[in-house]
Amino acid sequence: MPHANSNVMPVAFFGHGSPMNALEKNRYTLAWEEFGQVAPRPRAILCVSAHWCTRGTAVTAMEEPRTIHDFGGFPQALYVIHYPARGDPALAARVRELLAPTEVVEDTSDWGLDHGTWSVLRHIYPKADVPVVQLSLDATQPLAYHYELATRLAPLRNAGVLIIGSGNVVHNLRTALHVDGATAFDWAARFNAQVRRRVLSHDHAGLADMDSLGPDAPLCIPTPEHYLPFLYAIALQRSDDRIAFPTDGIELGSISMMSVIIGSNLSP
Repeated sequence: MPHANSNVMPVAFFGHGSPMNALEKNRYTLAWEEFGQVAPRPRAILCVSAHWCTRGTAVTAMEEPRTIHDFGGFPQALYVIHYPARGDPALAARVRELLAPTEVVEDTSDWGLDHGTWSVLRHIYPKADVPVVQLSLDATQPLAYHYELATRLAPLRNAGVLIIGSGNVVHNLRTALHVDGATAFDWAARFNAQVRRRVLSHDHAGLADMDSLGPDAPLCIPTPEHYLPFLYAIALQRSDDRIAFPTDGIELGSISMMSVIIGSNLSP
């Protein structure tokens, strides 16, 4: 985990799993809470969530983003959660500038903070006292495009901005086993372990190429939106960064809960 005296903001990817993690105290949410307690306090957060997919790229630019309950069939307690973090239009404008010449739409009314963002942040910063901006995922583009786009955000780490990806490196709901203590499918465990090894060896090219990810990839990433936020984290790794995995494991047989923290001042 980061020490509080780090001069460069870390970058993080969180496997957010079920929306119920917003309400629960478990080994995942406790690790997210610990991160918020020991990481350098950011001036703002840029979050890339699996749950905002668009044609083209957009960034939230409103002063007061709404809390979006983008799920169904869960207890009523989830639908009354409000995460009242302020937005940061100046950060949105800076993101638009950094990502040029890619066109980025500044969204002032349509989106807000979806559960991929607030279900994690309400544990990291429960007071919602850090401004939050979301960057959308262009669903028309391949993995390598997203990795390259993410590299352009690197200056934000030196500007006090915490960049977070929220998704799951393995995410297959069609095969999920909705029973307590479900054993991970072999293909899910293999792929999760492969991703971890490649992160540690800095094999970014392989992680950003579907063909290089091997035969388990089609089952683990049947659609790319939950994997893409992971690329926005690893693309910002610096040569002096260390890597930590505060959480790992497979839930429901086919949902990875791996989290990755990348920073220049992490505890050994």
